[in-house]
Amino acid sequence: HVQLVESGGGSVQAGESLRLSCTASDLTYSHICMAWFRQAQGRERERVAARDYDAEIHYLESVQGRFTMSRDFASDTVYLQMNSLKVEGTAVYYCASSNKDYCPSEEKSYNYWGQGTQVTVS
Repeated sequence: HVQLVESGGGSVQAGESLRLSCTASDLTYSHICMAWFRQAQGRERERVAARDYDAEIHYLESVQGRFTMSRDFASDTVYLQMNSLKVEGTAVYYCASSNKDYCPSEEKSYNYWGQGTQVTVS
C-alpha cells in the first residue's frame, strides 16, 4: 500500500506563502494521480489541485494562479506551493492518490490519504 505523509503547514498572515510537501512510498513505481484536498472547519472537503500522470494539473478555480503543484519523482515527493494565501484558505490540507492515470474529480475515487497538515491564515 502507498503511504502518504504531509508536512509544511503552519500559521501565516494573509498574503504570505507556504509550501506543503507530501512524501509517498511507491510513488515512482505506479501510474497514479496525485492530488491535494483541503477541508475547512464545518465545510465539505474540496479538491485543490490534481496532477495527472501526463503532468497536466487541474486547480480549484479559487486558487488558480496562486497555487502551484509539482512532483519530484526522484524523492517521491509532491509539493503544493501556496502564494498569496487568503483567510479562506484556512483548512486542513490532505495529500491523496488515485490508482488512475487521470485524476478523478471526487474524493471517493482516491485510494490513499495522508493524515493532513493544518494551514491557518489570519
